[in-house]
Amino acid sequence: MKKETRRSLRDLTYYSSIGFQVSLSIIIGVLLGFYLDEKFNTDPWLMLICLGLGIAAGYRNIGRVIKKIRDSDIIDSKNNKDF
Repeated sequence: MKKETRRSLRDLTYYSSIGFQVSLSIIIGVLLGFYLDEKFNTDPWLMLICLGLGIAAGYRNIGRVIKKIRDSDIIDSKNNKDF
């Protein structure tokens, strides 16, 4: 397999996992919040706080992917200047 094709497949798998990462961080936040609410009898405050943290973690993952895309675009544009 060509190096270019291998890189494209690797990037595709990484970018397609974004939705899974975002949804998983939100679900973990909600589940952790429910557990802590039951333990400390603070319905629904800890669930809402953990939900907010999960959403923030999801946006952080999206930001990391955008940064990776920008960095790879900059590197690709520098490499293609020679042509």
